[in-house]
Order: sequence, then C-alpha cells, then structure tokens
Amino acid sequence: MHAAAAVLLALALGAVAVRGVAEPGVALAFSALIALGECVRITLPGDREQAPIGAAGALAYALLGPLRGVPTAHGTLQVVAVTGVGLALAWLPGLALPHCPDRPRRRPPWADPARRDSAARRLLAVGFAAAVFQPLYNGGLVDRFSPEGPAYGAFLTAVAALAALCDATLAALLRRSAGGLRFPAALEDELRSLFGIGSAIVATGMLVSLAAGEVGLWALPLFCTPLLLAQVSFRRAAAVRATTGQTIASLARATEVAGYTPHGHARRVADTACALGRELGLGTRELALLEYAALMHDVGQLSLVEPVPDGATAVLPCAEQQRIARLGSEVISRTGVPRQVAEQVARLADPCPGPAGGEGPVPLAARIIRVANAHDDLLTAARGRGVGEAVGRLEALEVIRLGRGRVYDARVVDALARVGGQARA
Repeated sequence: MHAAAAVLLALALGAVAVRGVAEPGVALAFSALIALGECVRITLPGDREQAPIGAAGALAYALLGPLRGVPTAHGTLQVVAVTGVGLALAWLPGLALPHCPDRPRRRPPWADPARRDSAARRLLAVGFAAAVFQPLYNGGLVDRFSPEGPAYGAFLTAVAALAALCDATLAALLRRSAGGLRFPAALEDELRSLFGIGSAIVATGMLVSLAAGEVGLWALPLFCTPLLLAQVSFRRAAAVRATTGQTIASLARATEVAGYTPHGHARRVADTACALGRELGLGTRELALLEYAALMHDVGQLSLVEPVPDGATAVLPCAEQQRIARLGSEVISRTGVPRQVAEQVARLADPCPGPAGGEGPVPLAARIIRVANAHDDLLTAARGRGVGEAVGRLEALEVIRLGRGRVYDARVVDALARVGGQARA
C-alpha cells in the first residue's frame, strides 16, 4: 500500500510539473488547509490517530466543482499532488523542534509507522474520490445536474460515500497487517467509526466543496470551524477515557499490593485475553472492554479474609469462584467504567452453558478471561515447582483441555492452543 501511494504521488507530481498548476491560489489554499489539519490530530479509541480537518480538506478538493460559479480544471492528479504537498508541509515543523537533552528525542513524523500508514491511506482514498468525480466533472457529464439542485448533492453524496468505504477498507487492511487483527473485525471497527468522526469528515468535505461554489475560498475556514470544535469534544472524551484507564489500573494493582495475587498477574491475564480476543475476531471496542474486565477480574478477592495461595482462584470450588466474581462485579459497577465490564466479571465463573438459573449464555469475554486466568494460575504454579517455561505452558494447556466444553469454552481453548498462550512476562 505504501508503494502504491508513493507511485501515485510520483505520477501526480510529475504530471503537475509538466502541465503546470491549475488555479495555483486554490491549490495553495487547500494544501495549507490539509497541512494545518494534519498538525491538529486527535487520538481515537484503540490508539488510532486521525486528522479530521486534513481529511475533510483533501476530500473537499477532490469533490471541488465550480468555484464562485467558475468551473475549475485541476483534475485527478493535481488533487493527489496537492494532498501530498499538504502532508509534506505538515511534517516540516517536526524538523524545527529544538531538542532538549533532558527529554528523549522526538521521532520525525515520517519515522512513525502510524503516520506513514495514514499518509498512504489519505493519498489512495483521495485519489479514488478524485478519480471518480473529476473526470465526470471535467468531461461535462456533471453539467446535467444543476449545482443548486438536489441531483448534484446526491451525486456528491454517492462519491463521498464510496470514498469513505475505500478509506475504511484501506484502514482495515493496514490494521490487519500491523496488529494482527482479523480483517472482518478491523473493517467492522472502521465502518462503525464512520458514524462518529467519519461522518463529520465526509459531511464537512461535501459542504466545503458545495459552499466554495458560492462563497469561494472563504468556505474553507468558515465550514471547517464546526469540525474543529468537534475535535475539542473528542479530546475531552479522550481525557475521560484516560481517567477511566487510571481507575482500572489502580484497581488492578490493589489485589497485588494487598498480597492477594502475584505481581503482574492481572496484566498477564489481560495480555493473554486480548490475544485470544484478536484470534476470535473481536473488534477494537470489544477488545478494550475485554482488557478492562481482565485487569479487574480479581477485585473480588479483596473480600476474602485469607488470600488464596498464589491468588489461584481457578482451583477453588465453583460456588466460591462465582461469589468472588460477583463481589468484584459490585465493586466495579461503582467505579464508572462501562457496565459491560461489570457484567463480564460477574459471569467469569459461570459454567459455559450458563447457570441453571437462566441468566442466559455467558458472554464471550467472560469465557475468554476464565481461560486466560486459569492458564496464568497453572503456569504460575508450574514455575513454583521449578518447571521450565515451555513445559509449564504445555502442562497448563493440557489441564485446560481436560475441561474443554465443560468448564472452559471449546472455542476459547482451541484459540489458546493456536496462540500458544503468549502473555507478557
């Protein structure tokens, strides 16, 4: 994908160099908007960065028809070239940042794999949108639609929707390659994000392209301001998520500090659970909730008078495991974390088919954490006996396999066998 974006940008820059820049003032304004938008990025759930204003500006230029009633003629390749120049301009401030000896040296933007992925995605998606719209516009086929009529707006909406789907597909492919997340789950995450900041980006891009036909380049700052305000709201939401993460980390550490669980147990269980979740095709939101529940799965042990040896709740009677899980769920439900987390912890010790009381099937996240917790308990016990790491993992897997389909969910046990139960040491 990086190679395809590089080839496309090289062709675009070469074509513009040979033919010259059409409407240079317009091109400069849009490249500046894209660069500014890239400098003001936000972090979305799943640690994904997005530049809404830059994306909206690039899409608006790809869909730009008349400007103050005068037809434009920049074409597809100039759209790609202007987008590439805007991305390059956004990377230049990183060169001028002074280095402080007391702080680690900041990597330049082009050294960040996420930024390179974002740039390649932007060039290909914008190139796709321009390749659909610009030939039809410059060829006169769009002239059949009045710029003031609904047909022109419907046509822009269709092109923008196709561009959004293209961008979501490219993003899912990159996440599949970089993080090992299965493509259907990654694509589902990206499509879901279209209903959040993605829809605002598409709507702003369309609005700027339409408004530019009437008010000219004043449409750029005028109609990008609401998107900037939306970014402020997303930043506040990110701050709330950070506070939630700190609360969860504190609760996860409480059992270790009090001596109820071994050091690092919660983190190892969370790592194994997330590996199993990815193997089973969970999306970003489901993985985040799974990690939260896995980190806090032992909070209920704080109600015990005497700690369980090595914190190994997997060896306790089923009724005692269920009591600890529900007590932990009651504590978690009062911390402000999503309610699904408390529900998952409450069902950790329920049998796979569900309790006879008819509470319904056990959530997949609870089944995953139960396997991950048992795996770490068994592996910790093996280490205490002086068993080697590889042999201990095999022993733990064999013990869990004995309960496959009865105590532990069969799909999760099979996933554990595939991923090898790898957790952070």
